[in-house]
Amino acid sequence: MKHLSKLPNIETTIFTVMSGLANKYEAINLSQGFPNFKSDQKLIDFVSKAMNSGYNQYALMGGNMELREAIAKKFDLLYESTYHPETEITITAGATQAIFDVITAFVRANDEVIIIKPAYDCYEPSVLINGGKPVSIQLEAPNYQINWIDVKQKLSSKTKMIIINTPHNPSGTIFSEADMLQLQELTKNTNIIVLSDEVYEHIVFDGEKHQSACLFPDLKTRSFITASFGKTFHNTGWKMGYCCAPKVLMEEFRKIHQFNVFSVNHPVQKGLADYMQDSNTYLELSQFYQKKRDLFLSLIQGSRFKFKPSQGTYFQVLDYSEITQEYDVDYAKRLTVENGLASIPLSVFNENKLDNKVLRFCFAKTDDTLKKAADILNKI
Repeated sequence: MKHLSKLPNIETTIFTVMSGLANKYEAINLSQGFPNFKSDQKLIDFVSKAMNSGYNQYALMGGNMELREAIAKKFDLLYESTYHPETEITITAGATQAIFDVITAFVRANDEVIIIKPAYDCYEPSVLINGGKPVSIQLEAPNYQINWIDVKQKLSSKTKMIIINTPHNPSGTIFSEADMLQLQELTKNTNIIVLSDEVYEHIVFDGEKHQSACLFPDLKTRSFITASFGKTFHNTGWKMGYCCAPKVLMEEFRKIHQFNVFSVNHPVQKGLADYMQDSNTYLELSQFYQKKRDLFLSLIQGSRFKFKPSQGTYFQVLDYSEITQEYDVDYAKRLTVENGLASIPLSVFNENKLDNKVLRFCFAKTDDTLKKAADILNKI
């Protein structure tokens, strides 16, 4: 049988490729963004308790109400910005499902969606499968700062959505308050939806503050915020996330959500709700990961790799241009096969596969793992 593919140019994701190589060659895997240490036992116990207490049937379509209330409380605490747990917060099967449903709810054939590259690889396929047209804004290494003049020039009557990601994966940079004010001004008095991917909101370094879309009143009226418990609480395999938006937008989102997954894992939701009663579970995360970033960078200080310390996320970009001029995908593969260390090449996330000779390394690993990885990098 022959079928016309809806995504004819989409290849196997680089995360699958690099993790596959890491497994095959028994390499240290700093490619895919998952911790190699376990979640807090208290959280696991809360989930187990929820299972044993009968939270094993469908949750409400919008999500467990206690969890939604905990999320609303968190927004009040961190941002003094309110989302109503009944009508403005929805629990999802990870942030990726939330992103897909936001795009599906609003993007129609020939609508333009501005995507800032390097970009997480689920954005563009989600736009394409809904008939939309991705419009790229390429960030320049090594600073990865957005050019708002470029954004303004690419806005048109066809622009339906702008997707932003801060803290930014894969570059490890963060949007400033000035960036968010520019975005608010450019979208003011328009019908443009802003999809703000904030899955690393609790991982920001050096005393900086996460600039959530909800902090800017006009921007908040047109924005979806997507977030990830997996990134926050070290359990990416649970695939648990959520999104927030004003009621009028959330109503459209839920029309897609209810026929996509309807509701997601109930005992995990209940466990998360109980766990989040202690705000330190997320307030201490930046300090936790900054120690890992600082350890990793201190260990490779004498290597031939160049870097600017990550501002947020649990990723660090390393420049290898003084070592080789190989295409970054080829070098990432060779580093895995020959040296036993897996990373992610950034060109796969760029417009026209722009190659800046940089690789992304995940430092959400045990200190012992980071030390072993650093030993490899220092010998190159």
